[in-house]
Amino acid sequence: MANQVLSIKNLLETVFSRNASDLHLCVGVPPTLRIDGNLVPIPDMPVLTPEDTKALAYSILTEEQRELFEKQKELDLSYALEEKARFRVNVFYQKGYISVALRYLPSRIRTLEELGLPPICQEFTKPSQGFVLVTGPTGHGKSTTLAAMIDQINHEKACHIITIEDPIEYLFVHDKSIIDQRELHLDTHSFANALRSVLREDPDVVLIGEMRDLETIAAAITIAETGHLVFATLHTNSAAQTVDRIIDVFPPHQQPTVRTQLANILLGIISQRLLPKIGGGRTVAAEVLFATPAVRNLIREGKSYQIQNVIQTGKEENMISLDKTLASLVQKGEITAETAEPYAIDLKFFHKLLATSQVIE
Repeated sequence: MANQVLSIKNLLETVFSRNASDLHLCVGVPPTLRIDGNLVPIPDMPVLTPEDTKALAYSILTEEQRELFEKQKELDLSYALEEKARFRVNVFYQKGYISVALRYLPSRIRTLEELGLPPICQEFTKPSQGFVLVTGPTGHGKSTTLAAMIDQINHEKACHIITIEDPIEYLFVHDKSIIDQRELHLDTHSFANALRSVLREDPDVVLIGEMRDLETIAAAITIAETGHLVFATLHTNSAAQTVDRIIDVFPPHQQPTVRTQLANILLGIISQRLLPKIGGGRTVAAEVLFATPAVRNLIREGKSYQIQNVIQTGKEENMISLDKTLASLVQKGEITAETAEPYAIDLKFFHKLLATSQVIE
């Protein structure tokens, strides 16, 4: 009976039946869900033993994946539960025991409008070349936003789209575009290898699942410079911080050149958070930066610290401040001020907005 209760199939069916975003399997605690950002143990489930977590993990791994996991001690993969749902999976060791984190991936790709993102974000799908970044903490919907933008291009343009992911998350269905999705380990040995060959694959649009190192960032910049539309993610907290992160990864002697390159190719940055709503569920708060001539000059001159001021005063140029968005959500009664405060970039500015009752339409 215990084995049946602890089957991966039963646990994953619980994930989408309870509208959870994640499932955690860790020795010493029961199987645990993340619901609206909070961790919730599954009722009536036993505390997991080392044997339980190993059996559950190995039940979703192929023989090749097991060998790779045992060699590397951690592994990313995607897993499909029949035709019901897909999951992004990370299997890893902690204190010598196996743990598993599984992220539920909805089968239908939602539109930017359905995700609650500002309508102006659709503008990033229209150019034929440039660099678009979606940033924010882990688990705050970056991949979902990118999928929405890629799928919008798929439905509106005849393009060749290549994605490089670890692992593949959302599955696209060809419409006006051709979409080739490449997964690390399954289709390519590394992001660097895939990006080196992508220019020989006749792409119009390239999606890089995550920019993790100098080589990947440098390749992304080169691809955008050579007349392609590039989308990528970074784990940063604001548009200004994103610019600094990209430039700082390069050696000091290369940074002036990189500033010029980035200033020339950047189209914009979406920095987003998912926050628990009053009454349940989550809502998105987004900061949107467009690479206006003023922003490009600040990047070239190494004055990225001034970008936040440009965003706060750039409403007429379609800029959206995260602090203004947070204040608006509080004033509309969607989230509490206590929920918003930890995510504010400039806490004094955020409190000033609340005090003046300035609501964004």
